[in-house]
Amino acid sequence: MHWHVLVIDNNSKDQTREVVEGFCRRFPGRFSYVFERKQGKSYALNTGIAHATGDVIAFTDDDVQVDRHWLHNITAPLASVQWSGCAGRILPEAAFSAPPWLDTKARYSLAPLALFDPSISAGMIEEPPFGANMAYRREMFSKYGGFRCDLGPQPDGEIKNEDVEFGARLLAAGEQIWYERAAIVYHEVPAHRVRKSYFLSWWYGKGRSDTRELNPCGEGLCVVGVPLVLLSKVAVWTLRWLLAFHPARRFTCKTKVWGFAGNIAECFAQSRKAARLRISQPESTS
Repeated sequence: MHWHVLVIDNNSKDQTREVVEGFCRRFPGRFSYVFERKQGKSYALNTGIAHATGDVIAFTDDDVQVDRHWLHNITAPLASVQWSGCAGRILPEAAFSAPPWLDTKARYSLAPLALFDPSISAGMIEEPPFGANMAYRREMFSKYGGFRCDLGPQPDGEIKNEDVEFGARLLAAGEQIWYERAAIVYHEVPAHRVRKSYFLSWWYGKGRSDTRELNPCGEGLCVVGVPLVLLSKVAVWTLRWLLAFHPARRFTCKTKVWGFAGNIAECFAQSRKAARLRISQPESTS
């Protein structure tokens, strides 16, 4: 296998450039440093894709440690043209233990920690991979475009979904993605993330991101651009939250409320933006 590492520096304030250029000198032809001034993860990802030359592009993040066989395992399935992409497992570092207030059996309960570990064997998967451990055939970006720049972490807030939206786009088009359990990375779990406040903030941001991705605003009966169905869901899950007895179940219900609150906030923001646009561009008279 021929491999090459691109490190995309998206305005970091540390010694990223010096460290990467040190690797470039030690291993000529193996590492490259690329600077992307425009702030936002999707801009950085798309810049990396533009600079990449391989047939397969694998992605990981700056806060993980990869298994020694990771690169082979995440890319090997893509030797078959049947598979457009490959998803791998994202596990916590060894010292991590889930807090008692977290229901680890709930679907995506560990998503705020960027962990991805479906309880299935290797094979075709029908859900998109997470960005810290995924690979795609290069031609997929030529065929379907890059990562959406209105999604992904940006200076104005923790918008998400740039990774799963791309995978969902491929799945919706009929492309097939392989899940490889042996392709493993270990994600850092700093103490500040294992707090209820962080989880609630993450789910609120996820709600905003889901609205940007799926754009349900204005559908059905609405109040100031917010579908009434969202308001009813907030009411239902708030009631479940207040009535839940088990602490972990109670917190799961609370995260649902925060997620729907993010949906509502983004719908309202988009409604106001659309209204301002209509005011600034009045209909022309004939």
